[in-house]
Order: sequence, then structure tokens, then C-alpha cells
Amino acid sequence: MSATTPLSVLALSGGVGGAKLTLGLSDVMDSERLNVLVNTADDFRHFGLQVCPDIDTVVYTLAGLSNSEQGWGLADETFHALKGLERLGGDTWFQLGDFDLATHLWRSERLAGGHDLLQVTHDLAVRLGVHSRIHPMSADPVSTLVCCEQGELPFQHYFVREQCAPSVTGFRFEGIDQARPNEQVLALLREQPLAAIIVCPSNPFVSIDPILQLPGLWTTLKESPTPVVLVCPIVAGQALKGPAAKMMTELGVPVTALGVAEYYCGRYPGLLNHFVIDTSDAKLAADIEQMGLRVTVTPTVMKTRQDKAQLASTVLAVAAEG
Repeated sequence: MSATTPLSVLALSGGVGGAKLTLGLSDVMDSERLNVLVNTADDFRHFGLQVCPDIDTVVYTLAGLSNSEQGWGLADETFHALKGLERLGGDTWFQLGDFDLATHLWRSERLAGGHDLLQVTHDLAVRLGVHSRIHPMSADPVSTLVCCEQGELPFQHYFVREQCAPSVTGFRFEGIDQARPNEQVLALLREQPLAAIIVCPSNPFVSIDPILQLPGLWTTLKESPTPVVLVCPIVAGQALKGPAAKMMTELGVPVTALGVAEYYCGRYPGLLNHFVIDTSDAKLAADIEQMGLRVTVTPTVMKTRQDKAQLASTVLAVAAEG
């Protein structure tokens, strides 16, 4: 598809929903001008390797290598290494395929050789044919801990091993106070005019909050002259993927587009300019506008490649309104 904007775009992403919209954006604009700031607070060590689930989901998606049915992992994956580990009595609760395992081996070797996560991620994207710039939110380690009645669980233990079953009471981002925001993104915000800053339809609590809570980052985004557009991850009272709706219920946040808007406006006042909701939630537009946001009602469910591109085009058009 032809480019629709000569300016760069910054998208904040985590999880499958974020990756879907970044793919749409790469289809409707010059993909080399697409910058994706990705959550790394769910990164963890497994089998002695550094695993970066959100980074890999975005990279695999943009590279055309992802498993489109499940939204994460690689297409045509095999699991011979995991079967061998199971035969030896190893822990196999986190399903790593053979090609995916190669990514983690390569990444871990590069990190051990003295390269930081920013450079390693850039090189990974280039090697897999991705033209967009993929930015880890920080080169410093940040870990999401899910607060439950039985204590704190590392995010992947909660999400994968426990299948999101424990009731959530809150979240803690270990290391966030010492972590430095990605300097390349800060330089992008300082030095270049942007067409849009887009908050993808990702889980507010475990995908976007870790990014925005990096010291000084959300206020830097707020002070930017570029419009900030958020695409709501809740559609007709449901999360299309992942545990966002369950988390909202347990935290006492209304599971609606209005509830999402209230959460962001309360936690990050003045950050958002535009709020994009699905047509099924059109009746909530007036209430959201009362919070000072400009609301766009459009189909936001991304089932096909065309859906992704259409939503991306709409979001860019919304940002162009200022």
C-alpha cells in the first residue's frame, strides 16, 4: 500500500492487540517511519535465556512470521526441544518452539557479549526483514509482579503457568524507578515532528502502564505537540484477547470503554487527546467526551489484514485532525 503520511509515527504496544495495529500501520504508511515502543516488563529468564514476549510478538508479526491463529509465536513451529526436555523431567509450562528458542539463544548470546537490549532488538528486526524501528521501552530490567491474595507472582507465572486464574489486587513493576526510558525514543520526541503518538489496544495495566510509568516518560509524551490517540482495548464489555477484562473486574474498574477512559484520564491527566472506540460502544461516546477527549467511533475489531489497515488509516486520520 502507498504511504499516507511523510512524518514518523510512535506507537506504544504490548501483546497481540498492539502487534495487530502495528501491522496495519506498517501497511498504510512508510514502514521505515514507524517506531514501536514495546513493553519489556514481562521479559524474563527461562532455561537461562532472555525471553522478550512482547518484542518478539511485534517483530514476528511485522516480519510475517507469526502464528496468525493464536496471535503469538511462530507459524509452522515445532517443539522437538521441548519434548526432549519433558522426557528428561524438565519444566515445560512455558511453551517455547524450536524456531522461537533460536531467537532466545541468539538474543542471550548477544546480550552476554555486551550488547544492550536496544541494539540487539534492532538487529533482530533487521535480520528478520522488518523495516520499522522496534524500541524496547528501556534497556534496564523492569519486571511485572502481579499482586494476588496469595502474594506476588511474576507475570509469566500468572499469565501462562496459572492461566490468569488468581484474583488480582494490583501490580508492581520491580526496577521501574531506576529504569531509564529508551533514549532513542526521547530523542525522536525532541528532534522530529511526528504525525501521531498512538497507544495501541493493549492491556492498560500490564502492557501500557509499564511504559508510561518509566520516569518522566508520560509527561514527556503529554508535553509533545503531537496528538496522542488511544485505541480502546475493550469492545462491548469484553477484551478481545488476554485478561484485561478480568483484571478490570477484580480491580473495580468498569469493564467498558468508559471505564478505560476514566482509568487513563485519572492516572495520566492530560495525556490523551483522542479516544477511539468500537461502533458497538457508540452510546458511550458522549460520556467519554465529557472528560475532554475527542472520540472517534469506528470498527476496531481486527480479524483480517484489511481490518488492521483500515483501523490504522482511521487512527492516522484522527491524529491529522490535531
